[in-house]
Amino acid sequence: MRRSSTGTFGFARAALRIAAPACGFVILALALAGATRWRGHAETSGGARADTTLMNQVLLGRSLVLNHDCAGCHGGTYPGHDGWLAGKPAPEDAFLIGPCATQLDAKPCFHTHARNLTPDPTTGLGNFSERQIFNALRYGLRPGETPDVEITSTTPGVGNFPEHPKYLAPPMPWPSWRYMSDTELRAIAAYLKHGVKPVHHRIPDSEGPPDFWVSAYTVAEIGPYPPAPFPTQNEQTPTP
Repeated sequence: MRRSSTGTFGFARAALRIAAPACGFVILALALAGATRWRGHAETSGGARADTTLMNQVLLGRSLVLNHDCAGCHGGTYPGHDGWLAGKPAPEDAFLIGPCATQLDAKPCFHTHARNLTPDPTTGLGNFSERQIFNALRYGLRPGETPDVEITSTTPGVGNFPEHPKYLAPPMPWPSWRYMSDTELRAIAAYLKHGVKPVHHRIPDSEGPPDFWVSAYTVAEIGPYPPAPFPTQNEQTPTP
């Protein structure tokens, strides 16, 4: 099994280390007419125009999925490879989170699995909306326990943010992904819903503590959203 490099309960820090680098890649320059819409192909008048909008959105999402190495955890290696984004159910592919990550037989120990991201309706993301996928990437909220609504806050119990949120397990690097733009995150959701063929592949449910990682995802651990204005105390204004 994969062992996390956490200390006793450094869940969020493990997530940030596991996250694929979000810098240094070139995003395709795509014209995303209607990028602020959830379903451009459904809301745009004119079939050809709608198809072009969806295709551009899907291609951007594909580029981001490749650049962020989603397959590194979720399977398939590359788009033409069997099992592309269909998850890894084998016990040796589980992530160990908690004290057992560094000390054999230590407790507690949680096994987390990279889920099937294809749009299969029973084993993948097929029954989740693009908005629920967006909320998972931006806020870390498990789509199966989060309504299909636009989240208006980042604080549990404030606005319509769930009072008792259930977060994705720490190996998923959403604390880094949340800083991506709305356009980018919606493009990823569109690619997973419309650009990937569904694969029926059941993955074991991930285990989690009673608080579903709430204690790991505090501002002190993962920083604020939106980020502090530039420059912070660790940055500087560039000079020619």
